[in-house]
Amino acid sequence: MSHPTRVEYQTEPSQYKHWKLSFEGPVATLKADFDENGGLRPGYKLKLNSYDLGVDIELNDAVSRIRFEHPEVRTVVVTSAKEKVFCSGANIFMLGVSSHAWKVNFCKFTNETRNGLEDSSKHSGLKFLAAVNGACAGGGYELALACDEIILVDDRASAVSLPEVPLLGVLPGTGGLTRVTDKRHVRHDLADIFCTSVEGVRGQKAVDWRLVDAVAKTSVFAESVQKRALELAAQSDRPANAKGVVLTPLNRTLEADALRYEHLTVEIDRTRRVATFNVKAPTGAQPTDVAGIEAAGVNWFPLAMARELEDAILCMRTNELDIGTWLIKTEGDSAAVLAMDATLMAHQNHWLVRETTGLLRRTFSRLDVSSRSLFALIEPGSCFVGTFLELALACDRSYHLALPDDEVRAPKIMVGETNFGLYPMATDQSRLGRRFYDEQPALDAVRAQADKPLDADAAFAVGLVTANPDDIDWDDEVRIAIEERVSMSPDALTGLEANLRFNSQENMATRIFGRLTAWQNWIFQRPNAVGEKGALKVYGKGEKVAFDWNRV
Repeated sequence: MSHPTRVEYQTEPSQYKHWKLSFEGPVATLKADFDENGGLRPGYKLKLNSYDLGVDIELNDAVSRIRFEHPEVRTVVVTSAKEKVFCSGANIFMLGVSSHAWKVNFCKFTNETRNGLEDSSKHSGLKFLAAVNGACAGGGYELALACDEIILVDDRASAVSLPEVPLLGVLPGTGGLTRVTDKRHVRHDLADIFCTSVEGVRGQKAVDWRLVDAVAKTSVFAESVQKRALELAAQSDRPANAKGVVLTPLNRTLEADALRYEHLTVEIDRTRRVATFNVKAPTGAQPTDVAGIEAAGVNWFPLAMARELEDAILCMRTNELDIGTWLIKTEGDSAAVLAMDATLMAHQNHWLVRETTGLLRRTFSRLDVSSRSLFALIEPGSCFVGTFLELALACDRSYHLALPDDEVRAPKIMVGETNFGLYPMATDQSRLGRRFYDEQPALDAVRAQADKPLDADAAFAVGLVTANPDDIDWDDEVRIAIEERVSMSPDALTGLEANLRFNSQENMATRIFGRLTAWQNWIFQRPNAVGEKGALKVYGKGEKVAFDWNRV
């Protein structure tokens, strides 16, 4: 059964309405050609290459396909197929008619997509070059900012701008402000002028202010872009002759209260407002060498499972807003998970293994930044070991059943080498590092227990789980914990969880998410933005904005 207003994150190039993807040797070109009548929801037109969630779903898919289907690609050129306009940013009329939750979810997914470009540049050697061949405003400039470099056409008209504050009464909320300062090191007073002017900055001044890396006259623009794309490609180690892996459609069944995949199920209890994610271990013979991994391709377990988990997280985040608590379970043979990890570690420099690890890293990170309470339940038949232990380490709490009189059925967890940095969080810390504040004695104590099956008492003793109730107390303790959680204010919990999950270390990625969660979230609810005479509501109507002049 499909949800009538359900958002679908699965797509593929023949279904694209907004992007044109082409390939030439080591360079892929992604051209923005947004269909103004192709909005995801009714009520607005995507004029001037302005975008909505549907555009970003396609962008996310296109970048995934470049990663996996085209290993020969080393540079992605992001440009526009439209005359005189690169991208005018998020569609303002879409923002004006959308609910608060929609706006925030849209910004979060857009953030993750932008951060994903930087993640691939850092970890996989896939470089991104923004060829800005027309007006570039708001979220359009934010997309350019997420690229490694920006070349702007010098045609006396094309400018880069972040006009959200003066035009809309909101922020460049998908990382714009943060990337201008943290990444491009634009001087703060110049950034202040830039972010409060509508017309933006063009030509050599944009280079001088560090807003772009270079400008090129119209007559030599294409040539300059191609030259720089090849120079960036020369810095990459992606393989020239490897065979790509086609990302075939996921094998998924949608039910009224469940999502069912090959390696994962999500079951929704609407009465309790709880969803249970159950991730299954690999079964059957698994490849251990590169030839076997390449032959398995899209069906190689870690890749297949990561794709399913990513889809489930995105679907649940967007389509099930009132399911505020996610219970994370695992099921299957721990030895099979450990064997998978050994293969991932042994071949971590192979391009396909590296890309799969990257997808797992970004998917676990999506779990970290999801505004949902996460509880891990470690029960008989669980396999929270190695890579699967990351799921529990990502949770706000973990409950581990103690069965002191039943050694065989007693669930065990195990720390492996993958838990010490293969899947860093947005903070660049491992989840173990985050858990123990990178304090060496605690991490040494955990490392001393690595590769050993730990029952509830042993796991509790080294601080790896929250609670270790026995079978007499288990049902009541877990039930009460979940009922208490579900009864609390979702708004307060979102703020609480985001603060506690991202402790100590700050970097550009965490500031982007933190500022979105706190500042933009707040500003999106203020009358100055969304009130009857707020800037977002009156935009394009010829009416004057009515601001409340109180500074809060």
